[in-house]
Amino acid sequence: MSEGKVSSLRKGERVAGRSVLAAIFLAVLKGLVGVLSGSIALLADAVHSLSDVFGSVTVWIGLRLSQRKPTQEFPYGYYRAETMASLAVSIVIFISGVQILVESGKRLAEPSPISSSLLALFTAVLSAICSYVIAQYKKETGQEINSQALIGEGKHSMIDVYLSLTVFAGLLFSQSKILWVEPLAGLLIGAVVAKTSVTLAKDATMTLMDACMKPEYLAQVKAVTETVRGVIGVHEIKMRRSGPYVFGEMHIEVDEEMPVDKSHAISEEIGRKVKERIKEIDSLTIHAEPARAEAHRIVIPVGEDRGIESSLNLHLGRAPYLLFIDLNRGQIEKWFVRGNPGAELEKGKGITAAKFLIENGADVLLTKEVGEGPFHVLRDNFVKIYKIPESLDIRQILEVYQKELEPIKLYATEKSIMPLIKLNYGYSKRMTPSWELTCR
Repeated sequence: MSEGKVSSLRKGERVAGRSVLAAIFLAVLKGLVGVLSGSIALLADAVHSLSDVFGSVTVWIGLRLSQRKPTQEFPYGYYRAETMASLAVSIVIFISGVQILVESGKRLAEPSPISSSLLALFTAVLSAICSYVIAQYKKETGQEINSQALIGEGKHSMIDVYLSLTVFAGLLFSQSKILWVEPLAGLLIGAVVAKTSVTLAKDATMTLMDACMKPEYLAQVKAVTETVRGVIGVHEIKMRRSGPYVFGEMHIEVDEEMPVDKSHAISEEIGRKVKERIKEIDSLTIHAEPARAEAHRIVIPVGEDRGIESSLNLHLGRAPYLLFIDLNRGQIEKWFVRGNPGAELEKGKGITAAKFLIENGADVLLTKEVGEGPFHVLRDNFVKIYKIPESLDIRQILEVYQKELEPIKLYATEKSIMPLIKLNYGYSKRMTPSWELTCR
């Protein structure tokens, strides 16, 4: 568990602990004044505050357990303890709602005046103010550390505010001999309390059952993943919440010839970008699967801007134009020609051209020569390079390209390394795969 997560959980624990002390104070105060004044509403509110104590203690226990490090028995940690605490809080809220309904019903059936009304009114106002401060404190902290249990407790404390105001209204109208207002308002608040508890219980239960609580996250993960170079496809995205954090897994498709280290690098980049987009994600498991892309963006260096009819230049850095061809399942979908930004440079022609290819989404380069620098730039960005013979025109080259492809061969000399790909264009017009390092 990271230090940031531990710090967040500890902060939530402190807030829950302070809320317990505040709830105990309010419960004792309302209970004493309720006994002295004979106010059934204040006594009921005191009992409700005691339920707050139980709820806050439950949240505190959940946040405390969430800080424990994973073990062999609990390899995914104790995050769900917080969710279980949230479920327990929802049950407490429901019981409180039923209690409010019962007490309000009794008061409505047998209304009675109270004594020490000023003290009771002051207590109700003080309770409302304190409950509001506590509610905002728990809500803001819960949102800051992404604790659903604290957020739920904040909503519960807001119910305390309304309940205290209802008690105040009832006491105020009792002085005017209008005794039915307090129990009627209590019935309305009791219904709200019960509805809130059902919503919280549903969310906690869905989380415990590994339901996807935020489907919009799936679309965000897919969108981010598709921006990473080297990813052919993405599917089977799954996400689940565990306490304050989200765990996910997904399958990506990468080129079947891609080395394991490159595949791992792609997975690392996806994980980093997704976590930057969705802060709640704790862990994202990525399964890389080999696949053959059906669509390619091919680039061929050419000497003129005549599209498919252009003449070959065969050198990436010096070619005045670059022909881009989108090929899907063997069919040309579109093509366009761009000027080579590296052609007029004195130095860095090939590297400038290589970066231009990457910026324009190239997957394959068909050329006769490519320098060591451009080769590494292209290779590191998952662009395949194939050597083409001078005797073919562009249409013939595309025909051969769609046959079986040959990976890179490295030809090393004492002074430099010139990476090239040799295309075997024989009678069968087939290219046979082979890896080879030749020193000469």
